[in-house]
Amino acid sequence: MTSHDLRSELESLTTEAFRPDLAEIDRLSTLDIARLMNGEDAGVPAAVAARLPQIAAAIDAVAARMSRGGRLVYAGAGTAGRLGVLDASECPPTFNTDPAQVVGLIAGGPRAMVTSVEGAEDSRELARRDLAALGLGPDDTVVGISASGRTPYAIGAVEHARALGALTIGLACNEHSALAAAAEHGIEVVVGPELITGSTRLKAGTAQKLVLNMLSTITMVRLGKTYGNLMVDVRASNDKLRARSRRIVALATGAADDEIEKALTESGGEVKNAILALLTGVDGPTAARLLEDSGGHLRAALAAAAT
Repeated sequence: MTSHDLRSELESLTTEAFRPDLAEIDRLSTLDIARLMNGEDAGVPAAVAARLPQIAAAIDAVAARMSRGGRLVYAGAGTAGRLGVLDASECPPTFNTDPAQVVGLIAGGPRAMVTSVEGAEDSRELARRDLAALGLGPDDTVVGISASGRTPYAIGAVEHARALGALTIGLACNEHSALAAAAEHGIEVVVGPELITGSTRLKAGTAQKLVLNMLSTITMVRLGKTYGNLMVDVRASNDKLRARSRRIVALATGAADDEIEKALTESGGEVKNAILALLTGVDGPTAARLLEDSGGHLRAALAAAAT
């Protein structure tokens, strides 16, 4: 593609559109710019809401595969790639997932998290190589993320994954995008032109973050990683999370502090096991067996213990 062709393509994208009404934004007061920016951001949730049926369908498909041992893989470049890496990195401490269960790939590798890696986003082959290292299978899911919906790295990731029989999702912020068309599940959240022309780390980035929050969080809810709205699979890896673990057990059971400490100690710090033991009176090994037989779903284990 020539530079002229690329320029023409970018000019056709909503995310790249120029806003003449904002052409003198730099002459406004700081407070007025902040008000403008806040007003622009306020429309993002509505744009996401318009795509909730597609988002929910994608989540159900992801959860079905992850319940069989599949992985969730995000692939993107620049801001989109960083958002995927961010979401993936937060799953182990929040939901006690294996670090290999939710993976974030960014064009250019880890150094692209903090600096621009020139040309990486333009390579479909780089995406194929990055995914090949994971050994994708039919129970895995690859989510290509691109504000424009035209980023070769994201499209290449989706095309490669789909050819291998993996589930594919294309998350973009323009309608009729090549990324959504390449994926089994296309999600196009159209937030409109940015406050700063083409700066898709703004509204587009916010929209992508909201959708990724839903993809990972609701999938984990479906997989039994929560009990109600409590993070019962939280990994207590620091003082704050250990305190949170005790609070979660208290909220779920109403037990006294000494009982909570005893239950957590006997369960090796596993919150779900401690809750099950406290609510049913079973011992630690029985709680572990009931949870294993219930696929890690605490509600199902509670029901099994009551029979």
